[in-house]
Amino acid sequence: MAKHHYKGLTEAQVLESRAQHGANSFSSVAGVPLWKQFLEKLSDPIILILLVALACSFGVSAYDFFALGEGLDAFLEPVGIFFAIFLATGVAFYFEVKANKQFEILNQVNDDIYYKVIREERVTQVLKKDIVVGDIVLLETGEEVPADGELLEAISLHINESTLTGEPLVHKTTDPADFEAEATYPSNYVCRGTSVADGHGVIEVKKVGDATEYGKVFEGVQIDSSVKTPLDEQLHKLASLISRISYAIAALVLVGRLFLYFHNPSHSLNAIDWVDFGGYLLNTLMIAITVVVVAVPEGLPMSVTLSLAYSMRRMMATNNLVRKMHACETMGAATVICTDKTGTLTQNQMTIYETYFNPSADEKLIAESMAVNSTAYLDFSAQEKPTVLGNPTEGALLLWLYGKGINYLPIREECEVIQQLTFSTERKYMATLVRSA
Repeated sequence: MAKHHYKGLTEAQVLESRAQHGANSFSSVAGVPLWKQFLEKLSDPIILILLVALACSFGVSAYDFFALGEGLDAFLEPVGIFFAIFLATGVAFYFEVKANKQFEILNQVNDDIYYKVIREERVTQVLKKDIVVGDIVLLETGEEVPADGELLEAISLHINESTLTGEPLVHKTTDPADFEAEATYPSNYVCRGTSVADGHGVIEVKKVGDATEYGKVFEGVQIDSSVKTPLDEQLHKLASLISRISYAIAALVLVGRLFLYFHNPSHSLNAIDWVDFGGYLLNTLMIAITVVVVAVPEGLPMSVTLSLAYSMRRMMATNNLVRKMHACETMGAATVICTDKTGTLTQNQMTIYETYFNPSADEKLIAESMAVNSTAYLDFSAQEKPTVLGNPTEGALLLWLYGKGINYLPIREECEVIQQLTFSTERKYMATLVRSA
């Protein structure tokens, strides 16, 4: 392998590159003020009907209180409708604001990661967001690729591209003879958001921030609030149906009572008492409005909101953040799902299904071979079960040992590694020469 000496960018070149190509962060979506987010909750079709019903109910109650001399209990109906609206919108508003804050925290933590970068002929640590086009970045096993770049060196390098292509293990190389013609991305090119599953390499950054492939995906999945979910459409149809029926019944009440009034012999057009008719008409309008108010199901928005909030809470408990509450029901309404099985219908983790060993095989030697002839690790921190750091195939062997109650780490630490050849597509094997204790 040829020797390389990388000078990296100078401080002036870093500033120039950042000014020309931008920072290595995604353009933040313009934040919506809290008051506007709350008002958006009032745009629900059922809530709109309730608001109309609230205004009408308050008008009727005010008439009963001021004109008919009834007590304050006349306002119980509008107060009840008001609390139904407030609770339904308040619960949805609370959960979505909470989810948005958690998204912001996650994005901030994701940017506060240091990477080894060569600048001014020295290796230094730089935050992901401070990496610029032209930087020389050193990548190790387990690290996430911070930006799109071209490989300058690749030693047994395998990239997990499942976040972009669904492929959990893609071989990367700088040798044109080993380039894969059918690969989604060039064999000497790595993308932001993917991770190093095995080996190590050196890249020259070509794209940062929104210009990266991951940035394009990020931009494409931004929430479009103009798209209605199946539940939104169903509630809109229900609201339209309730409105038509209630207005039709109210109109029939109005027409019917007027018809009865004028067909009464004592209410002829020639001797009509307009004061009496005015009171009768106002009372008729109050009855019609009451019919509209009664037809509205005040508890429906609250029940829908509570069920979605419960679903959102359950998804958050399983580390699935939902930004919009109504998104919880879209998957339940799906009839066809087109997906690749890798990491989607599976657990995205390789495991050993069955083993075959010679009956006379030395169990200690087998465990030592799996533990020492590997560069992978198991992460036991804050997990129900260990996760693999490094090569997924080697990790599957360590998981098999773990299932047998064998800790690989003490075995590996007892052996002194003299020489090690990591797995590569050229060799098709991995070998480790050790001096046993």
